[in-house]
Amino acid sequence: MTMPGRRALPVILTALVAVAGACARRAPGPNDPYRDPRVSADDWNRLFEGEQRQIFAERAQIMHLANIQRDTRVADVGAGTGLFSMMLSDAVGGAGIVYAEDVMEKFSAFVAARAAREGRANVVSVVGTETGIGLPPASIDLAFLVDVYHHFEHPKEMLASIQRALRPNGQLFLVDYRREEGRSPAWLLEHVRAGEEVVVREIEAAGFTLVFRDESLRDSYALRFRRDAPR
Repeated sequence: MTMPGRRALPVILTALVAVAGACARRAPGPNDPYRDPRVSADDWNRLFEGEQRQIFAERAQIMHLANIQRDTRVADVGAGTGLFSMMLSDAVGGAGIVYAEDVMEKFSAFVAARAAREGRANVVSVVGTETGIGLPPASIDLAFLVDVYHHFEHPKEMLASIQRALRPNGQLFLVDYRREEGRSPAWLLEHVRAGEEVVVREIEAAGFTLVFRDESLRDSYALRFRRDAPR
C-alpha cells in the first residue's frame, strides 16, 4: 500500500477517521474522503504527487502507453489535482485541448489555478457529476482514465457519457489497480470494486472494443478501447 507524504498524512488521516464514522451508519463510497471539507486540494496534491505513490512514480510509462497524439482533444476523467492534465497539455500541444474533469469542485478549481499559473491555455477545467463527464457529444478524441475507474459510483452511466462525448473511432485509455482474490492486500480488495476482467466486460458492454492490453506497470494494468459505431 502506498502512503502519503509526512506533511499531508495527519490531515488526511483525520478525514479518513471522520469518514469511517459516517460509514458505520451507511455503506461507504469510494469518494467519501475527498468530500471532507477539512482536507484541501493542496493536501491531496501532496499525496497524489508524492514519490511513494506508484502511479506518480510510473507516470512517464503511463504516458508512453497512452500514446497521446498532437492536436487532439483529450478528457482527463477524474483529473484530481492535475498531475496528468499538465502532462497531457504538453503532449497534445497548443492546437490540442485537455478537458480536466472532476466531480470535486475543489479539485477543478485547483487545476484551473494551476493551468493559469503555468500558462497552459489548452487546459480547460470541467466539473462533472457522478453520472456524467459534462462534455457535449463528439467533443473528444480520447478519454484518459488513470486510477479513476474504481471511483465510479455509477459506472454504466459514466461509460455512456464517455461514449457519447467521444468522436467516431475515439478511444478510451484506462489504468487501474489489479484486484486479485488471494493475492491483493485487504485494503485494495475493499477499495477496488472490480478486477480487470470485470472492467473489460463492463466497458465492452457500453459500446467499446478492447484493442490493447499491457501488464508492464507494477500494481496496475493498462487497457485501450475503441468506441464502437452506435448500434
